[in-house]
Amino acid sequence: MNGKKTKWSLNRLNLKDKYRLGIYNDTTYEQVFYFRLKGREVLVVLVISIFLLVGLNTFFIAFTPIREFIPGYPDKETRKVMQNNVLKIDSLENELAEWAFYWDNSMRVISGGNTQIVQNPPDTLVSNTPFVDIRSKQDSIFRDRIEKEERGNFEDNFSVQKSRDISEFHLMTPLKGKITSRFNAGENHLGIDIVSSPNDVVVATLDGTVIMSEWTLETGYVILIQHNDNVVSVYKHNAKLLKKQGSKVKAGDAIAIMGNSGELTYGPHLHFELWFKGIPVNPEQFIMF
Repeated sequence: MNGKKTKWSLNRLNLKDKYRLGIYNDTTYEQVFYFRLKGREVLVVLVISIFLLVGLNTFFIAFTPIREFIPGYPDKETRKVMQNNVLKIDSLENELAEWAFYWDNSMRVISGGNTQIVQNPPDTLVSNTPFVDIRSKQDSIFRDRIEKEERGNFEDNFSVQKSRDISEFHLMTPLKGKITSRFNAGENHLGIDIVSSPNDVVVATLDGTVIMSEWTLETGYVILIQHNDNVVSVYKHNAKLLKKQGSKVKAGDAIAIMGNSGELTYGPHLHFELWFKGIPVNPEQFIMF
């Protein structure tokens, strides 16, 4: 070869020439198979081969378990754990948001302000960043199917009840006695004051859950009960509390002993408030005292 190395390139490929690609027996050197191609046909075969190779690689990676062997790609179990973690985090965010609303409402009731009790607490913590939904229709269908399978259709086990008005409830009298100060929103007196015999028992006006049971400087021993349909009852200036926060109570259950605790009191009495959907209402309109 005259001591020179031959370099092949596409520039030397004559599109008009014919080329033969063959297979030979390595022992006998007998030609087993061959086919002829022109220069342009060689280029077409190369391009088609490249596209087929890329297409096959894409297919196997996208639609077969081979993709799980790619470093960094999660396997089936890992993806299942990730989905479960997302659902658990979402549930925890809902619980934290709901408790935040209850706590804020309790503080506002104690201070005599308006509450922010809502009929349907937010599903997730609100973000100030605007959300742009760029998901395709197929992606949305897939996400809905996965979420339905992971949640196990637990929504079907619960019945949705229509919200009732407070006038439809049978409210029990929290304390039998004489009303010495009536409801007057204009003077920021958002409840009624009831005077009775010393050490009389204060009872729950409805079934519910105690969301606060503790001492405050201005109103002494206070107990708040959350009832269905966003009804909250408040009992202030007690001498002793008989229920703890988180306790479930029935209408008529003893929850406190009437007293004279706190700075804003003029003598032994019960200050009773009734709130409906974040608005204080006059208890005398719904309870016989």
